[in-house]
Amino acid sequence: MSAPVEGAAFEHLRADAQEVIARYPQPRSALLPLLHLVQAEEGFVSERGVDFCAELLGLTAAEVQAVATFYTMYKRRPVGRHHVGVCTNTLCAVLGGDEILARLQSHLGVGNDETTEDGAITLEHIECNAACDYAPVVMVDWEFFDDQTPQSAVELVDRLRSGEEVVPTRGAPLRGFRATERLLAGFYDGRADEGPSAGHASLAGVSIHRQRQDDGREDGGAIGRSEPADAGPGLSTGYGRDGGPSAADPTATAASDPANRTPPAHADDPSTSRTRAEGGAP
Repeated sequence: MSAPVEGAAFEHLRADAQEVIARYPQPRSALLPLLHLVQAEEGFVSERGVDFCAELLGLTAAEVQAVATFYTMYKRRPVGRHHVGVCTNTLCAVLGGDEILARLQSHLGVGNDETTEDGAITLEHIECNAACDYAPVVMVDWEFFDDQTPQSAVELVDRLRSGEEVVPTRGAPLRGFRATERLLAGFYDGRADEGPSAGHASLAGVSIHRQRQDDGREDGGAIGRSEPADAGPGLSTGYGRDGGPSAADPTATAASDPANRTPPAHADDPSTSRTRAEGGAP
């Protein structure tokens, strides 16, 4: 267990930290939000921040370090007032993500995971922002800016540097990296309902589903299921009439359990198939 962390930097966080810890049945389960709380205070996870988490959770510094260095959202160097992440994964890259990153690096005079001299922007390339419908995507303080171009991205960072209020594609106006980190620690600011909460692609899917319900297809009109009318209970196609695993599929058994391996069922042995489907032994 780590020694108590001295100094005023974290003293005022202790009450907040205890509130976070109280949400979980086991104190160590609070590590992820507690790291966000530390990051909200200093703009990164410092060595003192690691010791602070370890002290409160009864962990070693090494255990906290293992988590803080595994997840890329936790930064080990100070982040600027805003964190700008450019998706360079496959879809965003081919649609312009690489060009956006290169343009921003040139415009800001920084490389990957570096901060501008004025401390305003930390730039990072990110492997997928999980918003492929809106590629190429840029995130600022973990908020989405959809359908970006090199020029729009430059205009975006210039507005951030000037201190102008900037509104993401979805959500409330940005308040900075540290404010977002406090939200991720579970301290909400009451602005969750400000701004759009869903993009056009997501809303289109909901609209299509509702239309299918109105047309009488309450199952949503399953796509891609092609089952012959005279198919048996899954033996010919591999799938049952309800679209789930067929009776021929063996009950799954973990490969790490050699004492209970499940041999494959044979489609031409109805008794074996039925027994497997009912959960019994052959």
